[in-house]
Amino acid sequence: MNPDVKVLVLEKSSKLLSKVRISGGGRCNCTHACFDTGELSRHYPRGEKFVRKAFHQFNPTDTIKWFAERGVSLKTESDGRMFPVTDRSETIMECLLKEVSRYRVEIRMNADVVGVEAEDKAEAEVEVEAEVEAEYKDKIEDKREGKGMFRVKLAGGELLRADYLLVATGGYPRENMFDWLTACGHNIEKPVPSLFTFNMPGHPLTSLMGVSVPQVTIRINETKQEQTGPVLITHWGLSGPAVLKLSAYAARELAARQYKFSVRMNWLPGENEQSLAAKCRQFRQELAARKMGTRSPLGLPSRLWIYLLREAGIHEEKRWANLPVKEQNRLISLLAGSVFDIRGKTTFKEEFVTAGGIRLNEIDVHTMQSKKVPGLYFAGEVTDVDGITGGFNFQYAWTSSYIAASSIAAS
Repeated sequence: MNPDVKVLVLEKSSKLLSKVRISGGGRCNCTHACFDTGELSRHYPRGEKFVRKAFHQFNPTDTIKWFAERGVSLKTESDGRMFPVTDRSETIMECLLKEVSRYRVEIRMNADVVGVEAEDKAEAEVEVEAEVEAEYKDKIEDKREGKGMFRVKLAGGELLRADYLLVATGGYPRENMFDWLTACGHNIEKPVPSLFTFNMPGHPLTSLMGVSVPQVTIRINETKQEQTGPVLITHWGLSGPAVLKLSAYAARELAARQYKFSVRMNWLPGENEQSLAAKCRQFRQELAARKMGTRSPLGLPSRLWIYLLREAGIHEEKRWANLPVKEQNRLISLLAGSVFDIRGKTTFKEEFVTAGGIRLNEIDVHTMQSKKVPGLYFAGEVTDVDGITGGFNFQYAWTSSYIAASSIAAS
């Protein structure tokens, strides 16, 4: 940290670190226990090559060390997500705010930035000298030095000055919200939602809300987009890690379809219609006297199994020995490829992630500085980088912020 750098944080809202507070169900999923840079970068549907370079400077190992040096230990859960051992997001918030106090960082709440204008040094000096002669000398005298200056306009008309500007606003859901940045000469990739669940209004499957299936392969029809993993059936449709991953990787395709599409689900990944037909022949011999609705010999949750039997026209009281080939084939088809129409999306819990933002070819990954405007830096989701759920978006936020802050301090 450079003690000569005076830092002012402008927070648009009246709440500080609100996304940290709600993340991970209030436990704060700080990062992910993925320590291979190449593998780590593959968890970012947008920006994979960019983050791979960035992670050479600051990665999950550095995140764990940074918090440990400040008295906060992180733990790893079975799926790789990492949380503070206290399981309280407040632990992370308190740590960050302690650093704010330690370095005398000033924070202003309800400070909505509506415009930024970059000046060259000559223009800035002329304007500052004019103000020095006026009644504000004591307020702006310390701003005459520096490589250049930014005029930062707040809602209400107040004007602030800065030698360096770090934009860490998070993602914007609408294109026009980037106007104050595009006015600086930057271009953006149009923002679209990422990390959302699939809606199936009125579909009978939603009556199984609460049923979780450990492994399902789900594919978006007419595309190559496919994911395998846990799926949760909800009262509005489909959720769970496999669905959220799929929504992230297919974010732009699904937006183009206005979230009207169909998915094909193999409830038994690794099985196909041929292998399932062989298993059914085996069940008809080995389980001949058992009623089919007693339990699934394929390990599926009972409620889902009964649903699939009924969809195939099979009564749960029917015994395996009496299963007609026609009904068996319908069941096999549903197990290997149930098709569902999706009509809309729902934001995952309280998280909101966007695909899109400042184009990465306009940012120097080694410093996070703008290639168009010297002294302007970016960090986090305001850039065209987004990760899947599991702590990856926070890790990129820590990484890009660390690189930007280090570059500013070194300047």
